[in-house]
Amino acid sequence: MENIFADRISDVPRSFIREILKVTADPDIISFAGGLPNRDYFPVKEIKEACVKVLDSDGKTALQYSTSEGYPPLRKFIADRYRERQGIDIDPDEIIITNGSQQGLDLIGKTLLNEGDHIGIENPGYLGAIQAFAIYKSVFHPVTLREDGIDVDELGATLKSYPVKVFYGVPNFQNPTGTTYSDETRKAIAGVMGRHSAFFIEDNPYGELRFIGPDIPLVRRYLPDKTILLGSFSKIAAPSFRLGWICVSRKIMDKIIIAKQASDLHTNYLSQRILSQYLEDNDIDRHIAVIREAYGRQRNAMVRMIREHFPEEVRCTEPEGGMFLWITLPPGLSSMELFEIAIREKVAFVPGIPFYACGGGENSMRLNFSNSDEGLIEEGIRRLGLSIRKMMGRRS
Repeated sequence: MENIFADRISDVPRSFIREILKVTADPDIISFAGGLPNRDYFPVKEIKEACVKVLDSDGKTALQYSTSEGYPPLRKFIADRYRERQGIDIDPDEIIITNGSQQGLDLIGKTLLNEGDHIGIENPGYLGAIQAFAIYKSVFHPVTLREDGIDVDELGATLKSYPVKVFYGVPNFQNPTGTTYSDETRKAIAGVMGRHSAFFIEDNPYGELRFIGPDIPLVRRYLPDKTILLGSFSKIAAPSFRLGWICVSRKIMDKIIIAKQASDLHTNYLSQRILSQYLEDNDIDRHIAVIREAYGRQRNAMVRMIREHFPEEVRCTEPEGGMFLWITLPPGLSSMELFEIAIREKVAFVPGIPFYACGGGENSMRLNFSNSDEGLIEEGIRRLGLSIRKMMGRRS
C-alpha cells in the first residue's frame, strides 16, 4: 500500500493544529489553540442581506462558472484599498482571488518551487506555510525572528550562502509570535534582498487588526518588483468564505493563473459576489474598528493574567495587533509535556515545536486571544498558570 503514494506527500505531516482541535472538542476545555476570529463579531445580518441582494438581482449569473482571476469588482476593491491605505499602486490585473491565503501559498509553491529548491522562512514561522512548501520538497533555511523582525544579517548570510528562491514572512503581528517588523527592519530587508535574486513572500492576513501604535508600511513599499503579496478577508469579514488573494507581477501571474486553473478552475464565485456586495453596502472600516477594539481588550486581559498567574521565569510577547502571543518557558521545560498537564486542567494551547521548520522550540507555545472573551481568558490563563507550576514542581 505504501507504494501507492506520491513521494511529495510521504513526509508531510498532518496539520498539528487541526489535530489539536480534535482534542479540544470537549466543551469544558478553554482553548487558546485555534487561530480563530471571534464569531461574536461576524457581520451575520449584513452578509445575509448581501446574499439575498445578489441572488435577487443576478442569481443566475452568480450561480454560474466564472473566470480564474476572480470577480473584477472585488479585485478592484482590493487594489483601491492598497492605494488608499498603503500608498501602493497595484493594478487589479495583478490580483487573483484564491481560496484563502493558504491556497495562495500552495499556488506559489506549485508555480515557483522544484524539488530541492531553497526557501527562507522565519524561525519560528507560520505552520501553514511550512506545510504548504514542504509538499514541494523544499529545503528550508530558518532565519531567527527577533523582537523587531527577522535577523537581517542572518538573512543576508543565508542569501549569500544558498540559492534561495523565495523568503516567506509575516511582518505584521506574525503567526505564531505576534511580532511586528520595525520599519527599519523592513527597509533593511529590501536592501538585502535587492542584491539577490530571491523574492519576498509578504503574507499580511492580520495587518488590519492593529490596536496599538501607528501602521507601518508594507515591505512591498520598499521592494515593489520582488515582493509577492498575500492577503485575506478571513480575519476582517468571515473565514468560511475562504477568500484571499495574491498580488504579483503579470509575468508571474500568468503562471499562477495556469496553476489555479489546474487546481480548481476558480474560487467560489457566489462567495465572491456576496462579499463584494457586502463591501459595497457597508463600511468595512467601521466593522474593523469594532474588531480591533474587542481584540485589544482581549489581548490586554491575557497579558494581565499572564503577569498575575505565570511564574516570573516565563516570558511572553506583547503584540500590537493580530490574534496571537508567544510564550517561552524556562530552558529544559517541554511545552508538549505541559500540553498533557493542561488538558487535564481543561485548557489548551499549541506547543511551539511545529512552528520550527528544522527543529527546536521545545520550550515555547502559542496562545490565541481573539477567540475567547475576557472571562474565559482570565479563567483559562489561571488554569494554564497552575499547569506550568505543576510541571515546574515536578522538575524541582
